[in-house]
Amino acid sequence: MSAGPESVHQADDPLPLEQQRRSSTEAPTDAEYRLMIDSVSDYAIFLLDCDGFVRSWNAGARLLKLYEADEIIGRHFSIFYPAELLARRWPEQALRTAGKIGRFEDEGWRLRKDGSRFWASIVLTKLVDAQGQHLGYSKITRDLTDRRRQEDRLRQSDERFRLLVEGVSDYAIFMLNTRGTIISWNSGAQKNKGYTADEIIGQHFSIFYPPDVVASGWPEDELRFAIRDGRFEDEGWRVRKDGSRFWASVVITALYDDLGHHRGFAKITRDLTDRRRIVALEDESRRITAFIAMLGHELRNPLAPMANALSILQLPQAGPEAVRIAREVIDRQLRQMTRLVDDLLDVGRITSGKVHLEWEQVKLRDAVMEALETAEPHIQAKRHVVELHIDDADLWMRGDRARLIQIVGNLLNNAAKFTPAGGRIQLSLQQRGSNARIVVQDNGPGIAAATLPHVFGLFVQGEQDASRSLGGLGLGLSLVQQLVTMHGGDVEVHSAPDQSPGARFTVTLPLTHKPKPVTLPAAAASRGHKFVIVVDDNVDAALTLQLLLQGMGYETGATYDGHAAVDIARSRRPEVMIIDIGLPGLTGLEVATQIRRDMQHPPIMIALSGYGQDKDRDASLAAGFIAHFAKPLDVAQLTTLLATLD
Repeated sequence: MSAGPESVHQADDPLPLEQQRRSSTEAPTDAEYRLMIDSVSDYAIFLLDCDGFVRSWNAGARLLKLYEADEIIGRHFSIFYPAELLARRWPEQALRTAGKIGRFEDEGWRLRKDGSRFWASIVLTKLVDAQGQHLGYSKITRDLTDRRRQEDRLRQSDERFRLLVEGVSDYAIFMLNTRGTIISWNSGAQKNKGYTADEIIGQHFSIFYPPDVVASGWPEDELRFAIRDGRFEDEGWRVRKDGSRFWASVVITALYDDLGHHRGFAKITRDLTDRRRIVALEDESRRITAFIAMLGHELRNPLAPMANALSILQLPQAGPEAVRIAREVIDRQLRQMTRLVDDLLDVGRITSGKVHLEWEQVKLRDAVMEALETAEPHIQAKRHVVELHIDDADLWMRGDRARLIQIVGNLLNNAAKFTPAGGRIQLSLQQRGSNARIVVQDNGPGIAAATLPHVFGLFVQGEQDASRSLGGLGLGLSLVQQLVTMHGGDVEVHSAPDQSPGARFTVTLPLTHKPKPVTLPAAAASRGHKFVIVVDDNVDAALTLQLLLQGMGYETGATYDGHAAVDIARSRRPEVMIIDIGLPGLTGLEVATQIRRDMQHPPIMIALSGYGQDKDRDASLAAGFIAHFAKPLDVAQLTTLLATLD
């Protein structure tokens, strides 16, 4: 009898671990499968026999279709299909397809017990046993009515938007694919440009541009600018189907999908021909606007050397000579800014020829290089290449430095503006007897013969030119002529588009004797551990930064163009180089790349630029610079960086 309690005790104990492990790996029973399926409430899951009659019914089927099991089991599954699908014998088609290939998927309207419709996603699967005997079908149905309603609302919204766009008649609104081919066309486009949708869809959008503009590559440039900046705005001449021209305002927007993939462009064009005629009558207002735009850029140019000079004056150890030079730089740049502000506030003084010059001895090479710096952003924006030819002679003249810079800067900006992207501009300074000759030549479309005699007039515009979409010849060239004449020189223009591309402007100025050189004292006592070269084509900026570094105890040198920077790196082997990105000859990025390629132990290089966006910094770091400073230079940051290199 003692075995009884022992048996009871063993029966109450849990199964041994090994037996538990074996039981957990056993396949679920049919009852467990049925419990799992019956418990699913979001999906209708049921069986059909080989002829399509319902054999089982789960909780999800009851909630979705509203039939109880005893109401539906034994009935044909076609009871769930609306009349239009029954007429097409769609249930039979579903069974045939599933029986033939093993599976059938579909979406469509289905019926509940109460006659209401819902949008269903169904999967019908053929069931066979281990011997391959056909047993029937499993059918899984899911209610997607809410999703269908959302899609319908989206389609309706898209349709309303399409109708809205197609109904606009004052604007041409159409889409381009990624290659610039037209893929849509509204009524406004047909009204403005004269083409029907059948005539124009599938053609490249450059068909709307004058032939000479197409040849310049401007339509493709517009698409590149739209991708770069997200959108591009322009005004210029466009061509209708009948060949007539109209003045168009254009907005091109790059289009991207939710994943950021570029899908094409939206283009909106408006005919502003009438408005342009009215604007042309408002001549005085346009003159003021053009003048403000021109001077607004130039007002920024003196800021960098002034900031450097101020930093020098704030150094406790700055010597008397450094202080004197810094004061002179600030005074010179401040006077230039004052004159520019005077011009801005008194347009009448310019248009009437009453410009007063500040006479001084000017080194023409320095003035030409500073003018190139002022035009550099415009040149870089159009991806032009500048060929620089500077005479080795030390050429000086008596004149107004700011106005001489303005003369050359206006010619460079004019060449950059009217030369198609990726063009070539030549800038030369040479001695011809007792005169200096400055030449600015481009390889753009040139100037039409009818316009050529009038290019130095105020606000002259040659509307037939290819570059009218960029603006006409205006105040800049008129000022060039006035200022050159006031300096005792002359300016000529040569352009023959039928013979060779581009336009050439030649400025002749009288030379004077070279002034006595200013002798600077020996450099400040060096710490003896760093030799720093400054590379900047703005001479004042380079000089003041040199003096600043000398005041900090560094030995310094300077040069003013890209090729010279590479040469001085090889010959003098500085430990640090501070390099302006916008250099003539070679850019600062090209200088850094070449130095790293040519030298086994290149110097530490620090970039300096008027551009300070993330992409500019990334480009500098990729070229080999250890840091990128935006102008005006933050002296505290530079001091900290140099200290870490000690």
